[in-house]
Amino acid sequence: MTVITSDRRAAADRQQQSGGMTIPELAYLGGFGNEHATEAVPGALPQGRNSPQRAPLGLYAEQLSGTPFTAPRATNRRSWLYRIRPSAMHGAFHRIENGLLRSVPFTEAAPPPNRLRWNPLPLPAAPTDFVDGLVTIGGNGGVGARDGVGIHIYRATKPMENRVFSDSDGELLIVPEQGRLLLRTELGIILAGPGEIAVIPRGVRFRVELPDGPARGYVCENYGAFFTLPELGPIGSNGLANARDFRFPVAAYEDRDAATEVVVKFEGNLWATEYDHSPLDVVAWHGDYAPYKYDLARFMTIGTVSYDHPDPSIYTVLTAPTDTPGTANCDFVIFPPRWLVGEDTFRPPWFHRNTMNEYMGLILGQYDAKAEGFVPGGGSLHNCMSAHGPDAATFEKASSAVLAPHKLDNTLAFMFETRMVIRPTRFALETEALQPDYDSCWLGFEKFFKG
Repeated sequence: MTVITSDRRAAADRQQQSGGMTIPELAYLGGFGNEHATEAVPGALPQGRNSPQRAPLGLYAEQLSGTPFTAPRATNRRSWLYRIRPSAMHGAFHRIENGLLRSVPFTEAAPPPNRLRWNPLPLPAAPTDFVDGLVTIGGNGGVGARDGVGIHIYRATKPMENRVFSDSDGELLIVPEQGRLLLRTELGIILAGPGEIAVIPRGVRFRVELPDGPARGYVCENYGAFFTLPELGPIGSNGLANARDFRFPVAAYEDRDAATEVVVKFEGNLWATEYDHSPLDVVAWHGDYAPYKYDLARFMTIGTVSYDHPDPSIYTVLTAPTDTPGTANCDFVIFPPRWLVGEDTFRPPWFHRNTMNEYMGLILGQYDAKAEGFVPGGGSLHNCMSAHGPDAATFEKASSAVLAPHKLDNTLAFMFETRMVIRPTRFALETEALQPDYDSCWLGFEKFFKG
């Protein structure tokens, strides 16, 4: 168990300038699933107990539980927070407008079996923060049943000011595509940009600032069991996303007496209340329920060294399991730079139909199965048993290529794969960003059969 002391705190407090905004040079705790301990002020963490009669430094002790108290030890998630004021210190919540944010069940439009693809959504013309800029593309399951996912795009052109957000419906997997996000959470600060991900657990409060100006990206709202590392099976004890590479924030607090709006997503709707102080006032914490980030460049890609193209599941970074072994509520899969060396092998993703449901996004460069039309910031949806695969141009190129070892570079795509049909929102089916001619990329395949 690692404790951040004042010496390391001082090293983490050096400042840097970015786009006119001063941001901290941050320190992190390492290790997925670890029991962490961190204090922003020496002596803030109580020793030998969680809830002493009087917590150190006049702080309030508060437990944040991400699982039932009685969950098995291996899956139990909770953290103890030591804060300046208890989070219970607020008045009643009231409903506020949801904007373009939606939650399941989606009944506003019948889900088509069609393959769908979207251009990037434009940034809002008016100043818009992270919460107000959320747009729902689709989802499945139910927030009340704690099953399924919501898939959203965030588009932010201004930082959240005197405002924080938390999601009681699920944990948020944030995938930046344009611009970095400075996430000031109850448990510390995370800086995440394109090529990285950040995960905010259910119920953790945070504020989003924009060190590089306008920002855009993707959000998977996981209503089910929290994301964890996939089992490695025959791969062995190493590979894919290594636990040591996940980064958790050190304690950092705001002691600020100013009116702050707290927005909560609860049972599919947005609610708000007002505090007379910043609720990001945790001076110390310990436990295993906390936000984290991960650099996707650290993913250890595994592929064939003989022949054939492996299933895309070999690129799974995180998985949210269900009670059916091997069937995920959601898998987060990436397609990073990698070597292609398979002999006598069609190297791009092959044609397939899948019982699972796939939403794809692109962060950087070009996806190797689509030569045109799929661009960074865009997305595609291939629901249960919809036939898809490489377009005609990619098929022709890959079928006639000289099969020397080849480094696929300057690319980073990802997929949210889920067991239930992703029902698009009315907005997603009616927006001008929806490409009307997506099916045309599979036209023009020649007949080569000579039976």
